[in-house]
Amino acid sequence: MTTHANHPYHLVNPSPWPLTGAIGALVTVSGLLKWFHQYNMSLLMLGTLITILTMIQWWRDITREGTYQGLHTLPVNLGLRWGMILFIISEVFFFISFFWAFFHSSLSPAIELGAMWPPAGIQPFNPFQIPLLNTAILLASGVTVTWAHHSLMEGNYSQTTQGLFFTVILGIYFSILQAYEYIEAPFTIADAAYGSTFFVATGFHGLHVLIGTTFLLTCLMRHIMLHFSPNHHFGFEAAAWYWHFVDVVWLFLYISIYWWGS
Repeated sequence: MTTHANHPYHLVNPSPWPLTGAIGALVTVSGLLKWFHQYNMSLLMLGTLITILTMIQWWRDITREGTYQGLHTLPVNLGLRWGMILFIISEVFFFISFFWAFFHSSLSPAIELGAMWPPAGIQPFNPFQIPLLNTAILLASGVTVTWAHHSLMEGNYSQTTQGLFFTVILGIYFSILQAYEYIEAPFTIADAAYGSTFFVATGFHGLHVLIGTTFLLTCLMRHIMLHFSPNHHFGFEAAAWYWHFVDVVWLFLYISIYWWGS
């Protein structure tokens, strides 16, 4: 048995994290059901804790493999890139289903909706208040993440740190404003097709903003720990791609649901 592989690929060692991640997802979803029906968050908190601990340790292992052990060779890197591209494509189709539902209901409103859109009795948001501010925030965050990426490729440590920091802050600011908007909403997810499509589409986008912010915060911490170099930083690139995808989805949401749909 040889200790050196005669191929450039990385065969991952047996890992417990896919199993603990699946358990965490199962407990989290079960906890959501318990919270919705019994107003008890204990199982949800346990599931969230298991998922967070799995994420930390799984990312730690991948960071170790790519940064210190040199296992992310060029063919492996190419595979990671294609994996991220295909993942984002799958996310695009995920959101297409929500837009399909929205336009199906809005272009030809059923008689049950009063044959009008928004349905009778629904007071939609003013698209030129918080939604427009959130649009400006996400567009600005797209600029700051691009600034960070170019600074990283030029080997400018401090500007990469600044760009990533501002992107994370803007992501958090967006989430706070969206939470405030939800709290102040004059309609609920139970208010006909409008409420359902609005909250499902914007809610899943908000979840993606939280995931993207976590992704970028992880990259910021890794950058501070000198894990990235100008020519070896795919973890950061993947986060930037994901963030640009989140930006573009929001533009479509803003134009169709907030502006045209109101």
